[in-house]
Amino acid sequence: MPHIKNALIRYRIIDRCIRNKYKPFPSKRELREACEENLFGSNYGEHICDSTIEKDLFAMRLEHDAPIKYSKKNGGYFYEDDAYSINDIPLTQEDLESIQFAVNTLQQFRDVGMFKQFGQAIDKIVDRVTIESKQPIDDSNQIVQFETAYSSGGNDFLPLLYEAILQKVKVAFDYKSFKSTESKWREVSPLLLKEYRNRWYLISFDGSKNDVITYALDRMEGLKICTDKCDTPSFFNPNTYFEYSTGITAYKGDPEQIVLKADTISSKYIESQPFHHSQQKTAEHSEHCVFELTVFISEEIIRGILSFGGEVEVLMPLSLREIIAQRIDSIHQKYSTKG
Repeated sequence: MPHIKNALIRYRIIDRCIRNKYKPFPSKRELREACEENLFGSNYGEHICDSTIEKDLFAMRLEHDAPIKYSKKNGGYFYEDDAYSINDIPLTQEDLESIQFAVNTLQQFRDVGMFKQFGQAIDKIVDRVTIESKQPIDDSNQIVQFETAYSSGGNDFLPLLYEAILQKVKVAFDYKSFKSTESKWREVSPLLLKEYRNRWYLISFDGSKNDVITYALDRMEGLKICTDKCDTPSFFNPNTYFEYSTGITAYKGDPEQIVLKADTISSKYIESQPFHHSQQKTAEHSEHCVFELTVFISEEIIRGILSFGGEVEVLMPLSLREIIAQRIDSIHQKYSTKG
């Protein structure tokens, strides 16, 4: 079983190397070194030989339909289909069995002190592997469907940014926001990687602005690792930066207390899926409930409240109530006018 598990990991490492557009056409030696360094912390060929990589490439072509080709001109491997990724391929029964082995081992430590913070994640892995291992092979007979996270651009930058954060060095890239029509060159100190709704973001410090700025990885281009050391602000704490956030937006100001009035049905949804960990139900009546939470007023909380339509009313603060009222008025104007 460990042999199978290591092979699956090597496939992912090889896939990542081949798809790395900043170091294209990796050679057999480079693939072997990457696999050995990731699995064993060395790259001297003591644990993985060239023949192992050759077998892995053959298995990836045969078992996963990987369109791997060799370029004599560039002296390395590439995918004939640029959109291919082994991560998008459903797990086979053999894959599930090997992962189940690892999950069973991991589950033994879920209540140990240092692992308790990962308890929910472990439960999620256990549930998914357990259910998928019982799924019929024929998709037409599928009885359980999981939420699908569609691949988005920028995920290839994750390993580079992760390494830059570990090494405490700056990164530079072209960035095009939703509001801008042109890309701008940025050089920042990477501080934290955060995922929100299946999209990755870089939390960074911009010395020229003396501020913490958030960038979406799927809007980055031409990422480069710099040699300059990071400028890490003393006020930034990754454990508390998003304490009062309901999404990816965070501020250095003070959070506000929000009071919501929700009808009976919406109250059940809000109670089962809270807006924020600070949320509490402070009153319950026959036709409505009142909830209080302490958060930053951001676009995420505004859209979350609006998603309930007229079933949720903001009682406090007045500033948020006015924002919601303006959005509703704008919606009313659009729909009251015949197209």
